[in-house]
Amino acid sequence: MTHHHLKAGPETCHWGVFDAALPPVLTVASGDTVTVETISGSPEVMPAAPFEVLPELRQVHARVPRGPGHILTGPIRVEGAAPGDVLEIAIEAVEPRQDWGWMAIQPLRGTLPADFPERRLAHFRIDREARMVRLPWGMNLPLRPFFGVMGVAPPQRWGRIDTIVPRDHGGNIDLKEMTAGATLYLPVWVEGANFSTGDGHGVQGDGEVCLTALETALTGTFRLTVRKDLRFRFPRAETPTHLITLGLDEDLDDAARQALREMIGLIVERTNLSKEEAYMLCSLAVDLRVTQTVDGNKGIHAMLAKSLLAG
Repeated sequence: MTHHHLKAGPETCHWGVFDAALPPVLTVASGDTVTVETISGSPEVMPAAPFEVLPELRQVHARVPRGPGHILTGPIRVEGAAPGDVLEIAIEAVEPRQDWGWMAIQPLRGTLPADFPERRLAHFRIDREARMVRLPWGMNLPLRPFFGVMGVAPPQRWGRIDTIVPRDHGGNIDLKEMTAGATLYLPVWVEGANFSTGDGHGVQGDGEVCLTALETALTGTFRLTVRKDLRFRFPRAETPTHLITLGLDEDLDDAARQALREMIGLIVERTNLSKEEAYMLCSLAVDLRVTQTVDGNKGIHAMLAKSLLAG
């Protein structure tokens, strides 16, 4: 097992797109760990002094072609990953890299676009030592950092797609449960998987309703493992206490149905329950939560306590 460190910069970042044709910037073995630096924000959202902008973010703005989405670090090729496999992404650590974060309300975007027609940009001070964000109206919120975007390369036939809409390859899932200690499982669509991450969030509520979370630069440490023993074609996740299945669709009802069907399938795989019994268990013990309502494909995640399936 080897540990790697991938810095953010013009040579290691791509902006706004997922594409199976993007060349990897790092190759690792299955089971290796990688510390990945990420950056966040276009030139339009940069703050004034006394906030400090990371120099590599300025360099990416100047040198990397801009796409219709987030700045991501990667792709990272994982040796041995092949279409049909699953990439296990164990999140070992997530830490903020800077002393500020930003939020925006955009016309025609968000959960209430008709109610908020004017653009609004705000910057917030991050106290990394106290692990708090200080809000200008006098509140402090504890940081709970995670990566909004974690994705593998999409199927080659999709061509170049934006990073805004989450899909079968993962991407902009915005699942706030993906903090340190959680694990994301993504189906592999191309040789090497080609994992990228970014869209650092300092803290977010379920829904991400105004369009953004507390957007900021993060450093994450991931253990990347090829799982040839798993066979599923849609992202799944787990925390130390819960199993999580996902649903993604323009219609929130359809996203809920997908998350529920995925959870029924997971229960049947792991137990001797029939699908009817698993459906009833879901009604008794599974929580359906709104992941986000702002990314084109809306998200629902279904959560089941691992303790219920123990033994």
